[in-house]
Amino acid sequence: MAVFGVLAAALGVVGLVAPDALLTVMGFDPVPEGGRAEGDHTLVFLTASSMAALNMGVYYVLAALADWKPFFRWTVPFRLLTCAVFTLAVLTGRAPAGFLGVGLWEGLGAVVTGAALRYEKRGGSGAVSGLGDTA
Repeated sequence: MAVFGVLAAALGVVGLVAPDALLTVMGFDPVPEGGRAEGDHTLVFLTASSMAALNMGVYYVLAALADWKPFFRWTVPFRLLTCAVFTLAVLTGRAPAGFLGVGLWEGLGAVVTGAALRYEKRGGSGAVSGLGDTA
């Protein structure tokens, strides 16, 4: 959980400071300075999602530090949903192939978190906050 939180927060900061760099990482071609059409709100949405990623990253780190297992459980189905939506966006042509990595990251994180929670519930040792999102 802590690793995912730090990565989400870091990518949120990148999106706020260098939005074109974040677009490139996600497989989008950045638009040259002054090349956006009137009414293109891409940067507004990127700013909003980057701020959300920064906040979410901090929430994950705080939940990991508190070893807040209900939060860990809540993330599993929603991260699987995010995986499905992002994967479908690529498969339907709504997003470029590079965006598939974001969906797969969410899916893998959900599976690893769920497995760690199940292992710990069955009496295994190790803190979920250390095992949750090591991918």
